[in-house]
Amino acid sequence: MTLLQVDNIKKTYHTRLGGKSVEALKHISFTVESGEYVSIMGESGSGKSTLLNLLATLDTPTSGEILLNGENTSKISEKDAALFRRQHLGFVFQDFNLLDNFSVKDNILLPLVLAKTPVKDMEKRLDKLAPKIGLDTLLNNYPYELSGGQKQRVASARAIITNPDLLLADEPTGALDSKTSSELLDLFHHLNEEGQTILMVTHSAVAASHSSRVLFIKDGKVFHQVYRGERTQEEFLMTISESMTVLLQKEG
Repeated sequence: MTLLQVDNIKKTYHTRLGGKSVEALKHISFTVESGEYVSIMGESGSGKSTLLNLLATLDTPTSGEILLNGENTSKISEKDAALFRRQHLGFVFQDFNLLDNFSVKDNILLPLVLAKTPVKDMEKRLDKLAPKIGLDTLLNNYPYELSGGQKQRVASARAIITNPDLLLADEPTGALDSKTSSELLDLFHHLNEEGQTILMVTHSAVAASHSSRVLFIKDGKVFHQVYRGERTQEEFLMTISESMTVLLQKEG
């Protein structure tokens, strides 16, 4: 079943005082099936961050449509956008975005508190999630007491405790060392195996090799895509690396 449909999206930014306009995205179209794990790759300035902001309903396209479960997200009013994000989307960022004066438990439960979820339901979800994500012994700690990898696990737990339709991850391994990155990507793989749909923006071929499909964006367009299929992770990493090399050569 198609969960996300991006149809002919265009995003144009206008400079002040009627100056030049910049096309950040040009007629991008793709779909994401429910349960898929898709990575988006591209050089800096390729438009991938703009695309993620549109998918997150933090910005609206100049033209085209983004449908999540058939609902046109660009038609959602600014007033209703925050509620829509809480109900349907989860976010994992490179810099964690944790609240230092909140405990791990309170950071994870924050979106449920904002949604006015009954306390009994919040505790039930946390009791189920914390051991699975490796945080059951850290719930009373504070972010400044945690390692980078532990912070990203807290951020991931906060993102998925609402059972989002789509988990959006923006360079989630960018601030982590290779061992901690591997642990986080193993966690994402496990979440995806349990049915969580994930869309991840990354510059890392290693991170992308954990997904089932990679979209390459160049000059604001979907330039190429590769599927993992029956390949091992190592074989898929090689395919991604080769694709990136070709893209860079064509750019030159």
